Amino acid sequence: MRGSMFLIVAMFFLSGCFRSNTNSNTITIFHAGSLSVPLKAITDSFKRLNPEVTFNLEAAGSLECARKITDLNRQCDLFFSADYQVINNLLVTKHANFVIPFSTNRMVIAYSPKSKLSSSINSLNWTSILLNPKVTYGRSDPNTDPCGYRTVFVLQLAEKYYGKKGLADSLLAKDNQFIRPKEVDLLALLETGAIDYLFIYESVVKQHQLHYLPLPDSINLGNFSLAQHYSSVQVKIRGRSPSDSLYIAGEPIVYAFTIPKNAPNAQLALRFAKYFLSDTGGMRVITQMGQQSLIPFNSTGCGSIPSDLKVFVLNN
Repeated sequence: MRGSMFLIVAMFFLSGCFRSNTNSNTITIFHAGSLSVPLKAITDSFKRLNPEVTFNLEAAGSLECARKITDLNRQCDLFFSADYQVINNLLVTKHANFVIPFSTNRMVIAYSPKSKLSSSINSLNWTSILLNPKVTYGRSDPNTDPCGYRTVFVLQLAEKYYGKKGLADSLLAKDNQFIRPKEVDLLALLETGAIDYLFIYESVVKQHQLHYLPLPDSINLGNFSLAQHYSSVQVKIRGRSPSDSLYIAGEPIVYAFTIPKNAPNAQLALRFAKYFLSDTGGMRVITQMGQQSLIPFNSTGCGSIPSDLKVFVLNN
């Protein structure tokens, strides 16, 4: 009995030491699926400079990532969201002290050479093509992924732009069997021909070298001068709990990140954050891969920015 107790205690201490040693140089990142390609390149680049560091990258819809923290009490060192409001609405101030906006993007419609009617689709007829019963399109879930609720915004704005009453509801009622948790889950369906079109970010189609239809600025959520126009539409999604709901208004696309309060390796996360925001580090990759930089950023409403990152603040 005494020997068994000794073995249990020894295993407890050894496992504690093992966890401490293995985690001390590990950075766990929860991130939007649309950042999978650039974050892999950026973390690989950081690792070449810091070979002792390892990364654990977990991709999901940004809302799902946030709920890993709020609902499941999971720990991560950084959270990169496709929408800064996910951090503001779900994490600040209980789970995070700040949010750092770093880039923007645009919504587009992706397709493949074998997509039905792809040879004739354009900025004037795409709504009719997507409504065609023989055509299928995919979108991500608004309750888990910002690209999902941004697709709803795009359709609502398109209804205004083209003057087609009921357009948004008609399209949102169609092809719901092709709704997925995050937009990049739809790429395989497009490549195999299971769907003809999908709503996705411009950066993702560029990274995967897909065919795509650009959308007018009045619709694509990529023009900051049209912020007031975008705010004329809204969508209701699940809030902080399953019984709670949250209304989100349309606005220009802004990606952001934070370091949660309970980050296991906050100092190492801060080192990586500085590299990520630098012109010669992460932001070089972000811009090369199709997004527009917001660095230096306006810190108004961003909370308590760590002193090490204030060098990236506009007019600091």
